[in-house]
This record gives sequence, C-alpha cells and structure tokens, in this order.
Amino acid sequence: MLEREQLIEIVVAVTVVFLMLGAMIAVGSSYGADNSTLSPEGGQILVAVIAGFILLMTAAGILLAYLLNDPENGLEANDDDDDADAKGTF
Repeated sequence: MLEREQLIEIVVAVTVVFLMLGAMIAVGSSYGADNSTLSPEGGQILVAVIAGFILLMTAAGILLAYLLNDPENGLEANDDDDDADAKGTF
C-alpha cells in the first residue's frame, strides 16, 4: 500500500502533467496551420508552456519537500542537539 506522502506526490505530479498536456493541446489547436504544422507564434508559445512546466514542477517539488518534511527523520535542524565538533569535544 502506498504511503500518504507518496500518494500526494503522485497526485500533484499527474495533475501538473495533465495541465501541461492540456496547454499543449490548446496551443496546437489554436496555432496550428493548414498543413498540420505549428505556426512560428505557436512554436514560441509552446516553448513557453514547456518552460512553465519545468518551473511549475520545480516549485511543486520544493513545496512538497517542505510540506511533507517529517521532523522525526532528522532533516530538520534541532537546536537542542549541540554538535560535538562545535563544542570541541570528540
């Protein structure tokens, strides 16, 4: 069975991919030429959609990393634990 965090990550990733596919289909149908090619304007917009997808996936990954960070896994800094190297003791 999938854990809750994995399920959230899957849902976010699939949603963003479907948004990108929808945007690509919209660009293709709006800026498609008569001979089934993409116009130069459509090509530029398609590049912008792909760049937006990369930025959106990056932002979603960073947001999920912060939201799903479990304090018990040791990734979070804890002020109560003093580093032995900082004290000078080994």
